[in-house]
Amino acid sequence: MTDTGPDLSGDWDLDPAHTRIGFSAKHAMVANVRGAFNDVTGALHVDFDDPDASKAEIVLKVASIDTRNAQRDEHLRSADFFDVEKYPDITFRSTRIEEVADNALVVSGALTIRDVTKPITIPIEFTGVETDAFGALRAGFEGTRRIDRREFGLEWNMALDSGGWLVSEKITLEFELSAIKREGAAEAAA
Repeated sequence: MTDTGPDLSGDWDLDPAHTRIGFSAKHAMVANVRGAFNDVTGALHVDFDDPDASKAEIVLKVASIDTRNAQRDEHLRSADFFDVEKYPDITFRSTRIEEVADNALVVSGALTIRDVTKPITIPIEFTGVETDAFGALRAGFEGTRRIDRREFGLEWNMALDSGGWLVSEKITLEFELSAIKREGAAEAAA
């Protein structure tokens, strides 16, 4: 990923103002509904000398779900779906990050929704690194992954007269991540 350019090894924090973790689902079998979680935190540790030491952790506050429809958002927060009172967070913790091609990563880990944890592998594209206008080193990543929401206890649905379902069982997760590198301990001590 980095033969030349800035050192990417170290600790990074997701920039919530420039990160989107969203989803899309079919509604009534004909239209896509998109949404996102507006309260996102996360950290990455990158270690090129010991790739097995690299890791990522992301936390989504379920109450921040936003599909641009207040009634739908309240239903998604209810016990029918995410049950935000009982399960306020969705978490992802990586177990392995592997570079499989130039700018292509496979991130494996544990996704927890409604206290159900399942292994998941997510293909991620490294979209670049740049020093921003404030002097911070910023890296970008993008990816998508389909999951079956029923595997995480998200069972609610309504049958349609045509024989289909109101909400698709397959959900596409969408990742657009911007991370800012933390100043290293050596730099901070200097």
